[in-house]
Amino acid sequence: MSFFISSAFAQTAQITPPAQPVWELPIMIGGMFIFMYFIIIRPQRKRQKEHQNLVTALSKGDEVVLTSGMLGKVLKVDDSYVVIETGNNIELKFQKVAVQAVLPKGTIKSIEAA
Repeated sequence: MSFFISSAFAQTAQITPPAQPVWELPIMIGGMFIFMYFIIIRPQRKRQKEHQNLVTALSKGDEVVLTSGMLGKVLKVDDSYVVIETGNNIELKFQKVAVQAVLPKGTIKSIEAA
């Protein structure tokens, strides 16, 4: 049988991997956390802060676009809700957080004329 299969011999010398420094792993984990903070967490917090400022600055007469894409003019602002006129005598009540952006004055009229 040894004619077809060569005999395997165990290696006598032990090969030890090079020793890695103890401080290498914590630095890698810390670097990944710092990377994730600057790439993901910080920009998201900045967007949240900008949206919060936009929502708190809403006032009567502002023209807004909602997250659903609906355009309207703000008629009334409460603590958590905003009443928007979307057409002739059509008033809808939405949560303030649904407001995506405030449009420049006259945008709705320019869209209706087109």
